[in-house]
Amino acid sequence: MNIGQASELSGIPSKTIRYYESIGLIPAPARTDSGYRDYSQPEIETMRFIQRARNLGFTIKDVCELVDLWHDQHRTSAQVKSLTQRHIHEIEIKLKELESMRHTLVTLSDKCHGDDRPDCPILEDLASLNNGN
Repeated sequence: MNIGQASELSGIPSKTIRYYESIGLIPAPARTDSGYRDYSQPEIETMRFIQRARNLGFTIKDVCELVDLWHDQHRTSAQVKSLTQRHIHEIEIKLKELESMRHTLVTLSDKCHGDDRPDCPILEDLASLNNGN
């Protein structure tokens, strides 16, 4: 099947499929006599796997490792679990950072009158050199 069909079936945009090929995440498919990419069902399954992993927030590097583990019949589930637990830890750190940002923004928003006055604590904080960084 061509790249448009592969894109539709995998949920990955054609441009992203080409990018994944260029970085070696997806092997380059066979080509038709006229030079068009010709994807097989196993390649579509790999693309779906990659899309699901990306939707779960795994980095390209982690997805590459996951694809390798998926295809490795001698893998251990401990390897997959370790990678997943590392990703969970990274998500937890991001959640804490997001909650801190949310708290700061709520506090600033509460201080802003939101009326016709030009003074704005939100803008003052953004312009401040002493804003916690």
